[in-house]
Amino acid sequence: MAKPPLSMKPTGWFQVAWSDEIGVGDVHPMKYFDQEMIAWRSESGDLTVMNAYCEHLGAHLGYGGTVQGEVLQCPFHGWQWNQQGRNVCIPYEDRPNRGRRIKTYPVVERNESVYIWHDINSRDPFFEAPDIFADFGDDRSAADYFPQQRLFRQGLQMHPQYVLENGVDFAHFKYVHNTPIVPVFTRHDFDGPVSYVDFTITFEGDDGQKIEDINSGVEAINGGLGIAVTKSWGMIDNRTISAITPVDESTSDVRFMVYIGRPAGPSATRDPARAEAKAHEFGAEVIRQFSQDIHIWAHQRYSDPPALASSELEGFTAIRRWAMKFYPDGRGGSAAELAATDSR
Repeated sequence: MAKPPLSMKPTGWFQVAWSDEIGVGDVHPMKYFDQEMIAWRSESGDLTVMNAYCEHLGAHLGYGGTVQGEVLQCPFHGWQWNQQGRNVCIPYEDRPNRGRRIKTYPVVERNESVYIWHDINSRDPFFEAPDIFADFGDDRSAADYFPQQRLFRQGLQMHPQYVLENGVDFAHFKYVHNTPIVPVFTRHDFDGPVSYVDFTITFEGDDGQKIEDINSGVEAINGGLGIAVTKSWGMIDNRTISAITPVDESTSDVRFMVYIGRPAGPSATRDPARAEAKAHEFGAEVIRQFSQDIHIWAHQRYSDPPALASSELEGFTAIRRWAMKFYPDGRGGSAAELAATDSR
């Protein structure tokens, strides 16, 4: 992949694990944003994400570090670090080292996922990670859906912004996903750090359909560049979460999750095993379609500026301008592109 002229260290919420990967007492090593990190869960269930190296002599706490109640103990010399990254015990000294601290990250568990807040300037979070159920305001919850189905692809040469730009790319649906009709976008709201995109779409029928005849669509909520959640209506009841997290200067990890709604009525209770099997099939198909997009993104060159058709100009201009909110180092696009969007 040609390296994009976009920073791989944007600001926002990014997924680093699933919650069920980190049980009580577990220490989970990982690498994101060019940093070795760990996630660990205390005996009370609190989750901490911090940089991985002990400030004493540099041992990696993810390899042999142990949870001791509410603190993490280094495997090398037994130094203990609390959930704020502060040293609270040196077992062979009378007092801890109060001058050294391991960097910790704001963390939230939502959507069965672990999200951290990343910002190269260490600013506090200025928006919430989206919730796949609460943020659509329809009183639905995880209890109304079958268990989450997942896709995890590691170390792909792609940038999180590619995925977000897909949300305004109406033309790709017909050619990547073989939809019978090009969707029509009914909402583009890029005023805040959380953006909203709605569009009318169907995956069934033939080329003779008119968009006026379609009674189905998708609502999407984008929580910065790292997390997008969708709700489908008028078709198979499903909700999805896509989460793209930079690993280093050229690769990202991709996580994708789908929930399929539980059917209502007597047929669902009569044969629950069949209903669950059908849900698994539907979920696998949604994941397959997302994988089609991944195949494109992982080999894509970031066009800057892009050669847009006139009908694409409004959507792509809006989302690229919105994306600039998340690059505090200024590496979110060319000066020419910024000047062009600012003059519109």
